Amino acid sequence: MPRFLIRYVRLVDGLNRGIGRVMMYGIFVMMAILLWSSISKTFFYPSLWTLETAQFALVVYYILGGPYSIQMGSNVRMDLFYGDWTDHRKAWFDATTVLFLMFYLGVLLYGALGSTAYSLGYFGTDFWGFYRDLAVGFLTGGPDGAAGHLGYMERSSTAWRPYLWPIKVVMIFGFALMLLQAASELVKDIARIRGVEI
Repeated sequence: MPRFLIRYVRLVDGLNRGIGRVMMYGIFVMMAILLWSSISKTFFYPSLWTLETAQFALVVYYILGGPYSIQMGSNVRMDLFYGDWTDHRKAWFDATTVLFLMFYLGVLLYGALGSTAYSLGYFGTDFWGFYRDLAVGFLTGGPDGAAGHLGYMERSSTAWRPYLWPIKVVMIFGFALMLLQAASELVKDIARIRGVEI
C-alpha cells in the first residue's frame, strides 16, 4: 500500500479514536442533565432547557461517536452468512458495502450543509456561495464582516427557543468525520484483499 494511504488511515483512525473515547463520557453528561431535570421538576420549578439540552447532548454523543463505532466494527450487522465467510471474502463484501455507506454519508453531509445555511438565515439555493461569502467576511472583516451575511437565525419552536445552528454544525463535523472514517475502512478493506494488514 502507498505510504500516504497508510498515513491517512493512521491519522483518521487516531483522530476518530480520540474523539470517540471522549464522547464515551457523553452518557454521563446526559445523565446529569436528566437528573437535574428530575430534581428541578420535583423540588423546584421545572427548567425549560433540560429536555432539549439532553436531546442535543444525545445528538452530539451519537454523531461524534459514530466514526469510532465504524472504526471498531461495533455497528449492527446481519450475520446470517457473513460469519462463515473467509477473511478475503469479508474484505470484498465490506469494500463494496462501504461504498454505499460513503454515498449515504455524502448525501447526509450535503443535506446538513444546506440545513445549516438555512439555520444561519440563508434562504437561497446556492449555500456554497453563502459559506464562501461568510468565510471571506469572517476572515477579512469586510464592510459588515461575517454578520453582514447572516440573516434571521432559526430557533427551536419550544418555550426555551435555542438557536439550532450549533447542533447543525456538530452534525456537519460528525458526518465529515464519518465519511473520512468510511474512506479509511475502504483503504483497510482493499489492503486486506491484497493480503496486507494496516
